[in-house]
Amino acid sequence: MKKLINHPENVVRDMIDGMVLAHPQKLKNLPDTTVLVRADAPVHGKVALVSGGGSGHEPSHAGFVGLGMLHAAVAGEVFTSPAPDQVLAAIKAVDSGAGVLLIIKNYAGDVMNFEIAAELAAAEGISVAQVIVNDDVAVENSTYTTGRRGIAGTVFVHKIAGALAEQGAPLEEVQQVAQKVIANVRSMGMALSPCTVPAAGKPGFTLGEDEMEIGMGIHGEPGTHRASIASADTIAETLTGKVLDDLQLQTGDRVAVMINGLGATPVMELYIVYNKVARMLQEREIVIHDTFVGEYMTSLEMAGCSVTLLKLDDQLAALLDAPADTIAWKKR
Repeated sequence: MKKLINHPENVVRDMIDGMVLAHPQKLKNLPDTTVLVRADAPVHGKVALVSGGGSGHEPSHAGFVGLGMLHAAVAGEVFTSPAPDQVLAAIKAVDSGAGVLLIIKNYAGDVMNFEIAAELAAAEGISVAQVIVNDDVAVENSTYTTGRRGIAGTVFVHKIAGALAEQGAPLEEVQQVAQKVIANVRSMGMALSPCTVPAAGKPGFTLGEDEMEIGMGIHGEPGTHRASIASADTIAETLTGKVLDDLQLQTGDRVAVMINGLGATPVMELYIVYNKVARMLQEREIVIHDTFVGEYMTSLEMAGCSVTLLKLDDQLAALLDAPADTIAWKKR
């Protein structure tokens, strides 16, 4: 195992300390926790957004803490859900009296621990709502989840719900717009190589030199099938075709497109994938409102990518375009 770490058991702690030292104007760490919150939290009179999950998916989720997006991110150990007490600490730190929305990816551990924290917070008089993101069209059930997994489309939920919260909307409306994004966002990914969890010291699965996995999850969960490595255009057609079939877009519909790298895919290759995705959408006369190419939700050093499409209406487009300023997202 070759990694730029000190000790496997300290990777999350060392990462959090480094992030705060690098970005003290945006982030602070709650003492004795693995919770990162906005430097100005709690933000008076506004709904707060809390998300998180296992580490190893950076920049998700701490990279999206800041103006116009999340108010707190809870970091579990690598690929491990954060404990309820950590989530509760985040909720209490960012609540300003307007309530807290939990944005949860659909993995059994995350759902259970965030819901326990929500119950504990409610017992202390804090208004808490939640949404569960399940944008992955590849498989219905997996090692970590019942139903569809939550993957890179979660970032669009952060952005749009965060924009509405920044405008001062009440908790019910922020939850509703988050749910609207979830209903209109779909993703699918693939992997060219495995990744290594530091504590394990060896890859979590194996792929032959000429193999790829279609529908791979962000923790290395199996996808729909393995196949011989194909061209970028063929891969883009496979991923985008499944997303288009599920989303049932019509001529003239508007979308935001995200081509997300999983940690070890050069930006060059992500743009090659986008080239095909864009041409597929143009051929169907689907309007591309905005495009995001880069790393948004990774899987350590896994090589591969995912394609996400978000169907937009006027409300969602305006909120997507609203200002945001975090480590990993700036209004362009």
